Amino acid sequence: MTQFSDDRGAEMRELFFETAQDLLQALNEEALKLEKKPGDEETVRSIRRIVHTLKGDAAACSFRELSNAAHELEDALASESAPSHGGLADLAFAAADIFGAMIVSYRRKTRLPSVETLRKMIRQLAQNPRVAKRSKTSKKQKPEPGSSERGIWSEYEKLCMAEAQSKGKAVYHITARISPNCAMPIAGRQLVLNALGALCEVLGVRPEAGSAENAKTLELLVASQQSAARLTAACQIPTVISQVNVILMSQAAGARESGVQTAQPGRKAAVESHLSRTATTPVAESNAEAVKPHALAENILRVDAERIDNVLNLVGELIIGKSMLQQAFSEMARHFPREAPHTRFSDAMAFQARVLSDLQRSVMKIRMVPVEQLFRRFPRMVRDTAKQCGKEVELSISGQDTDLDKSLLDAIAEPLTHLVRNAISHGIESPEERAKNGKSARGTIQLKSYHHGNQVIIEIGDDGRGIDAGKVKAKALEKGLISSEAAGRLGETDILELIFRPGFSTADEITEVSGRGVGLDVVQAVLHRLKGSVDIENRPGLGTTFRLKLPLTLAIIKALLFRVEQRLYAIPLNAVAEISRARESDVHQVDGSEVLQSRNKVLPLVRLGHAPGDRLASPRAKIFVLVITLGERKLGLIVDALEGEGELVIKALDDQTVATDLVSGASILGDGRVVLVLNLSAIVERHAKARGGAKSAIASGLLLTQADRAHDLRAGAGGQA
Repeated sequence: MTQFSDDRGAEMRELFFETAQDLLQALNEEALKLEKKPGDEETVRSIRRIVHTLKGDAAACSFRELSNAAHELEDALASESAPSHGGLADLAFAAADIFGAMIVSYRRKTRLPSVETLRKMIRQLAQNPRVAKRSKTSKKQKPEPGSSERGIWSEYEKLCMAEAQSKGKAVYHITARISPNCAMPIAGRQLVLNALGALCEVLGVRPEAGSAENAKTLELLVASQQSAARLTAACQIPTVISQVNVILMSQAAGARESGVQTAQPGRKAAVESHLSRTATTPVAESNAEAVKPHALAENILRVDAERIDNVLNLVGELIIGKSMLQQAFSEMARHFPREAPHTRFSDAMAFQARVLSDLQRSVMKIRMVPVEQLFRRFPRMVRDTAKQCGKEVELSISGQDTDLDKSLLDAIAEPLTHLVRNAISHGIESPEERAKNGKSARGTIQLKSYHHGNQVIIEIGDDGRGIDAGKVKAKALEKGLISSEAAGRLGETDILELIFRPGFSTADEITEVSGRGVGLDVVQAVLHRLKGSVDIENRPGLGTTFRLKLPLTLAIIKALLFRVEQRLYAIPLNAVAEISRARESDVHQVDGSEVLQSRNKVLPLVRLGHAPGDRLASPRAKIFVLVITLGERKLGLIVDALEGEGELVIKALDDQTVATDLVSGASILGDGRVVLVLNLSAIVERHAKARGGAKSAIASGLLLTQADRAHDLRAGAGGQA
C-alpha cells in the first residue's frame, strides 16, 4: 500500500475540497433533472456515478464519515428499481446539502453535522417494497457474461479502458483469490501489484486500498500487450494467491461503457484518488469537453489564482516602466533629433510595446473564467426559493460562456443571489394571481450575460408584476428616506433608485426570503466598489430587469486624463460619451444645481473644481464638459483642460491615503506623476443625493484636498493591482 507524505496528503485534501464542489453541483443538477423527469434511469445512474466518485475521493483523503455515508447512498441507488421511488430527487438534494456541510466541517476542522436525517431517507428508500422485491429477483437472475466485471469499475476507469483499447492494447479483468493461509492480505495485494507492474498498466483495483484488510478476492483491471497466460503466471504467488482467473474485456464492451458519460464535473479529484490508489503518477486536471484522459493530463495545469495575480502585478509594473522609457526617449529625441541610433531605438521601443501588449492580454485571458461557473449554482437556489414562497418558477440561462475576470466573478456572487431571490419573492406573482392576469402559472427568471465594448453585462429579468413606483415612493416617505418636497421632484428613474437605499423594503410582511430591507443596498455597494453600475428596466405588469455593468478587469484600463485646478485626474475612457466645449455663460442654475443645454436636452453638471456659484472665471471663459454615462444616467463633468488618454495600471489606495469614496485608485505615469482615478459611480450618487440642496461641493472639499498629498501617493500606490 502506497504511503503519502504529509505534504502530499495536504495537497490531495485541498484538491478534494476544490473538486468536491463540482461534484456536489453536478449532483444538484442531476437531482433537478430527476425532479423534472421522475423515474429516468439514466439520471439515477448518473447520480450513482457522482456519489461513487465522491465516496472514493473522500476515502482517499481519510474522510471516513463522508465516505461511509456516500457508500450507503450508493448501495441504495444500486437497485434497478430505485428510480421508482417518488422521493429520490429529494433524497439527492438532501445528500448534496449534508455532504456539502460535511466538507465545510472537514475543511474548517469543526464538528461534523449529523447524517441521521440522510440515513433515515436512505432506509426509507431501501424499505420500498417495489425496490426490495425487484432487488431480490435481480439477484436470482444469471448475469450477462462479463457484466459483473464491467459493473464494478468507475467511469474514469472505463474511460482508461477505452483509451487503452484504442491504442491496440488488450484489457483484462483479473480475479485473484487470496489464500486462506495468507496472514497478511494487504501485503499480498501489494505483491500482486508489484508482479503485474512490469507487465501491464493497472487501470483499477478492487477492493480499494482503504478497505483491503479483510478482502478475500482481488479484482484488477489491466491493459497489456502480454498474453492472458503470461499474466496468470505472474499472479500465481505461492502461499499468497490460491486461484487466478483472467478474462479478456471485449472492445465493444469497453467502448459501450466508456460512452455512458465522457467526463463528469469534478473529474480532477477522481483522477487523483484513483491514481493514488493504484500507485501511479497523478494527473493534473481534466476537462469536461475532452474524452482522452491522458491527453488531458498533458495539456492542463492547476495554478493558484494568487500566482496569476502576482504575474499580472508584474506586468503592470512593466507597463509603467515602458511609459517611463517612452517619456525618456521622447525627451532625448527633442534634444538630439539627428542622432544615428534614433531609428533603431524607436523600432526597439515599438517591438517592446507590442510584446508587452501581447503579454498583458495573455495574462488577462488566464484570469478570465466563464460566468457559467457562477450561473450553475442558481437552478437549485431558484427551485428551493420558489418552494419556500409557494410559487412555480422556471430559470432560463443564456450567455454562460461569457468570460469575466475571476476576482469580479467571485465578488458579484452575493449581489446576483440577492437579485434572483428578490425576483422570486417580489417580482413573480403567485400562480393564482398570474392566472387571474392571463399569465402562465409558472413564472420565468432569466439570467443573461454578454460583452458590450469593454464591459460585461449581466441581466437578471423576470416576467412578474414589475415595480410599483407609487408604492416605492410611499414607503420611502414613510421611512423618512426622502422629504415630501423632494418626492415631488423625483422622476420614475429617481424613484426606482430608492430601492437601493439601506433598510428599504416594500414587503408587507417579513419572511425567510424578504422583508428585512437587506440586500439591494449590498448590490449597489458591491457594484460601486467594482467600478461598475446597476440600472433598472421596469415594465409594470410585465416584469423587471436589473442590468449589472462590469469592467472586464480592474487592473489595467484605458483612461482619459484631464486637469482641474492644475491637478491631474483620470476617468475610464469607456464611460465618456462625448467631450463638449462651452462657455461659463452657457451654464445655468436650476433648483440649486448647474445644468447645460446639450443636444436639445438638459444635462446636469458637476463642477469638479469650485462649488456651484463660486465661479472665478468670466462668463466668456471656455470650459470642457466631459459627458459621462452610468447606467441610464448622464452627467457632465466640468474640467479645466484635457491632458490626453493613456493606459493606466490601477493601484489600490487605503483609507489613510485617500479618505473619500470619490477616488477609486491611483496610477503612476511615465514621467513619475501620480494621477487619481475618480469613482464615477460615487460622484453620480453624491450628485443625486445633493439635488435640491444648497451648494454641493462635490469635489472642492472632498476630492481636490486629497490631491494636495499627491507626493505621498507613490508609496500608497505600491499595493496589488
